[in-house]
Amino acid sequence: MSLSSAPPALSAVVTALRSAGCVFAEDEAELIVAAAAGPAALAAMVEQRAAGHPLEHVLGWAEFDGLRIAVGPGVFVPRRRTEFLLHQAVALARPGAVVVDLCCGSGALGAALAARLGRVELHASDVEPAAVRCARRNLAGTGEVHRGDLFAPLPRPLRGRVEILLANVPYVPTDDVGLLPPEARIHEPRVALDGGPDGLDVLRRVAAEAPHWLAPGGHLLIETSERQAPRAEETLARHGLIPRVVVSDELYATVVVATRPEGLG
Repeated sequence: MSLSSAPPALSAVVTALRSAGCVFAEDEAELIVAAAAGPAALAAMVEQRAAGHPLEHVLGWAEFDGLRIAVGPGVFVPRRRTEFLLHQAVALARPGAVVVDLCCGSGALGAALAARLGRVELHASDVEPAAVRCARRNLAGTGEVHRGDLFAPLPRPLRGRVEILLANVPYVPTDDVGLLPPEARIHEPRVALDGGPDGLDVLRRVAAEAPHWLAPGGHLLIETSERQAPRAEETLARHGLIPRVVVSDELYATVVVATRPEGLG
């Protein structure tokens, strides 16, 4: 839509967002105007976005693999690059598979995998109360969401039965968190970003426990960075899993897929 033909409210929002430094002011303005329930809500949303709040938090949703995933303040916003992890999981999973989504955040991965497969036995967990509330909304009628640290809150009968283990763990090195864009650094929970000194602290904890939860032949899928991938592979192999690295240049995404051998005790 050209600005000359835009409604007054839209033109004003575009101007406000441009003044605040929003690079995609026109696109964002259209989304905000469409989502606002009225003039007061519109003014509040524009003020939030101009102040640096993530667009997804302002709208109340993020797009992920064609789905609208509810998100809110204090909840990690699913990234488009994580769709690559989803695609790897879809290629490995079967309808009705037992799936666990660790560090689930909004529940976007589990919701998208279930939408792709039609049905799964899905369990998700996160330590952040806001994320758990959000995930329960997104996974209502699809899966169970448990609040707690990694595997700790999961039902014990899942041990040795998980066919697909999704783990979009935090992997930003502690010293690099301050370099993230303000939308992430200020408005997303640090626990969803900070992976420790080398970014691999949470991955190590997942690798240590994953063999006890995976079914024989089951797969663990973890997003990481290209530079961290070799150490991630070594860590997973030390715990008896068979890792391989897959990369998407288009999405700038790196995923390690680690398989539990059939004979692993």
